[in-house]
Amino acid sequence: MDRSAAALGLVPGLPMADARARLPDLTLFDQDLHADQAWLERLADLCFRYTPTVALDPPHGLILDTTGCDHLLGGEASLAADLTARLARLGMTACHAYAATPEGARALARHAGVPGKDEADAIRRLPVAALELDERATLALRRAGLKTVGEVARRPLSAIAARFGEPAVTAIRRILGEADSALVPRIAAPPLGVERRFAEPVGRTGTALAVLAELAEEAAGMLAERRLGGRRFEALFFRTDGLVQRLAVETGSPSRDVAVLMRLMRERIDTLADPLDPGFGFDLIRLNVPLVEPLGPSQLGLEGGSVAEAEVMALVERLSTRLGRARIRRFAPRDTHIPEQAEFELPALEAPPPVAGGQGWPQGEAGEPPLRPIHLFDPPQRIEVLGAEVPDGPPARFRWRRTLHDVARYEGPERIAGEWWRRPPEPIALPQYGGEEGETITRYRLGDDPSHARDYYRVEDRRGRRFWIFRHGFYAARQPMPGWYLHGLFA
Repeated sequence: MDRSAAALGLVPGLPMADARARLPDLTLFDQDLHADQAWLERLADLCFRYTPTVALDPPHGLILDTTGCDHLLGGEASLAADLTARLARLGMTACHAYAATPEGARALARHAGVPGKDEADAIRRLPVAALELDERATLALRRAGLKTVGEVARRPLSAIAARFGEPAVTAIRRILGEADSALVPRIAAPPLGVERRFAEPVGRTGTALAVLAELAEEAAGMLAERRLGGRRFEALFFRTDGLVQRLAVETGSPSRDVAVLMRLMRERIDTLADPLDPGFGFDLIRLNVPLVEPLGPSQLGLEGGSVAEAEVMALVERLSTRLGRARIRRFAPRDTHIPEQAEFELPALEAPPPVAGGQGWPQGEAGEPPLRPIHLFDPPQRIEVLGAEVPDGPPARFRWRRTLHDVARYEGPERIAGEWWRRPPEPIALPQYGGEEGETITRYRLGDDPSHARDYYRVEDRRGRRFWIFRHGFYAARQPMPGWYLHGLFA
């Protein structure tokens, strides 16, 4: 509800029929919640020029923590005036207020209470609706004659809690600044950031990139002093019309190389469907480093392996920037002995999670054949086994894809059982000794069904082809025959 609508006699919550009766030419359309949220997020991006801690307060509010940022614009009044003017140029009417807590500032801005001699007095003069309790609690407070926050705060909190519950006490303490109030920013503040403000807007993209290179040099110096390197870099270009253009690039390893960073930034600009348009000019350019990692002095190896590794990583960075972060992927080990679950894919630029025990890929002994095949079938393919030794012997021959293979050599078995410690407990019924006849109790144990185990064999047929096969289950009386499967092929 803006001032124009209020001047025409409309009020929030007015039924559609009454609104049309007052304004026959009134145009109605459905509310677009997603568009409203997107617009609120765009306004939050605009506020990043004032502070890195900006939180959304849906459906139509923003909360800024300007601690340590006010002096950059000459104080609280100057910052608020500049922000209000920018919002006005976007057609927005804003009500703002300063307070020591988010709840206090929101209440002062929304309810515009009677001015007091100080902030605490102004908050105590606000109506009880500023506590933002449910409708029944607010109505009960008014019927009890408590119409302002101050009148409620003067009552014993124990009586308030007994009548309206603990949330009412928490709301009172937070709005008065007597209890901590957490503010969850939309984007976490980066560990390192540098910026450049301009008295006159920059109207050329080339000039903006030159300024970005200077900021990168400054950021690299700060990273070097802290013995850190950046893994993710984010450039923010603030236009005078309120639009914020964001460019983000990542590196495969910690880096503070300005040339590499600017090359990735230009690659990123080339992939944009909408080029970096300065519009009426950029009045602020900022470079953030949201992700940093330790980076000490490096020394090249005599064999040159580090140089080749760096070149490969540079190629990965360029391809990921040009094609998309999720397009270039790599494998990483997982802490499990199940063959088909021992690795997973992740973006090549992303650092893999630590593996339990600090171990990576298993390494075989020098000169020995590999323990695992490179190619695995998903799912394993069933084979027909002829003449397998009972109970734990390999097959003499097997048929796969209509071709019969005679086994000449084999290694095994290697038993791989299920991860019983990760399965939920299985209930079992045990007799209750000393109780009534037939009475049982329920105990729990971890599932350890031996039929879930696999016996793997590395076999070689007479033509020299090597296979990785397994038997699922065991030969036992009154049990179904175990199945044989081909899980992988050795090179």
